[in-house]
Amino acid sequence: MRPPLFLTVSVLALSSAAAWAQQAPPAALRGVIERVAPDRESLDLRTRDGGEKMLELPRDVKVARAVTAKFADVKPGDYVGVAAAPNPNGGPLKALEIHIFPESMRGVGEGSHPYDLSSGGTMTNGSVQARVDKVEGPQVVVAYPNGEQTITVDKSTPIVAIQPGALSDLLVGAAVVARGGPGEGGSYQTTRIVVGVAGVAPPM
Repeated sequence: MRPPLFLTVSVLALSSAAAWAQQAPPAALRGVIERVAPDRESLDLRTRDGGEKMLELPRDVKVARAVTAKFADVKPGDYVGVAAAPNPNGGPLKALEIHIFPESMRGVGEGSHPYDLSSGGTMTNGSVQARVDKVEGPQVVVAYPNGEQTITVDKSTPIVAIQPGALSDLLVGAAVVARGGPGEGGSYQTTRIVVGVAGVAPPM
């Protein structure tokens, strides 16, 4: 039997969002929730490729919320994660998405690590050192111990703020990104899940 929901939520709120900034994340499963089990121990997901997958939600699953943000919200000193792809012309990396983390996550997963959103992609976690306007578009400089990355941001680059979440945020119709691995009977056991709220689709 699960512990009381209010106890589960209070624990998750302290630790959920931080897991998303760890390096070398497990493989991701992305899609939209079609059904949530009454006991919230599993949910059915319609994946991006049109398939179906049951997600098992263990007692210690970590939940985070993604809420809409804009480039103006990215300020010097903020702690962010920027997924980026190599520039085919050899210039600065090109941002695929930006996550603005809460102050409580500062220092988590700092550095530039491989990321599975694109071929040769990276996730750079660090502090915003500067925002620079260039002819080819605005750029953000993200610094971390022993290095920094200059990343070009396009007008269409998705930007979200990450917040601690709870099981109650997992609602039918919400878009999610789950990380974990194979479960029993072809299911997927997630250890970390980020859910979009108010219609936001997590770009992760």
